Amino acid sequence: MAAHDPPGIDTFMGALGAVESRGRYEAVNTTSGAYGKYQIMPSNWPSWALRYLGDANAPWTPANQDTVARGKLSALFRWLGSWEAVAHWWLTGDGSTDVATWSSSSIGYVNRVMSVYGAGGVAVRAATRPAPAAKPAPAKPAANTLVVDESARGLTFSGGWSLAEHARYNDGQVRYAIAEGATMWFTFTGSAIAWVGPAGPTRGEAAVYLDEEYVGNVDVFRRSFRARNVLFEKTFDRVGTHTILIEVLGTPGREAVAVDEFIVTQ
Repeated sequence: MAAHDPPGIDTFMGALGAVESRGRYEAVNTTSGAYGKYQIMPSNWPSWALRYLGDANAPWTPANQDTVARGKLSALFRWLGSWEAVAHWWLTGDGSTDVATWSSSSIGYVNRVMSVYGAGGVAVRAATRPAPAAKPAPAKPAANTLVVDESARGLTFSGGWSLAEHARYNDGQVRYAIAEGATMWFTFTGSAIAWVGPAGPTRGEAAVYLDEEYVGNVDVFRRSFRARNVLFEKTFDRVGTHTILIEVLGTPGREAVAVDEFIVTQ
């Protein structure tokens, strides 16, 4: 086991492979198309193979399947904090560590994997990853504020941004990206700026720049989904013209970063 591997990964990989495919590297799910010992989706293989093998077109050999699965499972464990939560993600793609939100079928799956792992009969535990509290977005901006949503002409997006819909988003939609290096920028005139967007278990990190100077990283991970949050805010000494730039960092396993609106204090 490499020094950076999480504890028990070899045993967990064996348990996961046993439940997913009975350990068969050539197993094919005729419904979903998932392939191999760990039942990796073909749509995930190129990006995972590129990250962990350095070749998006790497063949699905047993050795390559093991290397890719080890890399992805290690990243998931570092994010989620427990093998139970990793097993849940592997089945559902949901990074929630709150067992109360898991379905009975996913809990059954997790228990099967953990039973083979050697923890049979124990209750499924939620990871205890601490998360910073999200500040709620103002329900009604003050009279001296300007709300600029993601569809405004003043916002520029580069690197592959898509639209997502939810009833609680401003005007029902946000613009989001998952690709590392995707950027958006917005030039405004005011004395303060707030970035509002969703946070949750599938959300990642972004670097924030103001007037071409790096300010810091914003991590929008939360243990449960919340549609509207103040993700970043900055107050200036006086009214002036500024540019905010947000760069997606492509956090493994939780890449998504979204922009709903900006609130500018004038």
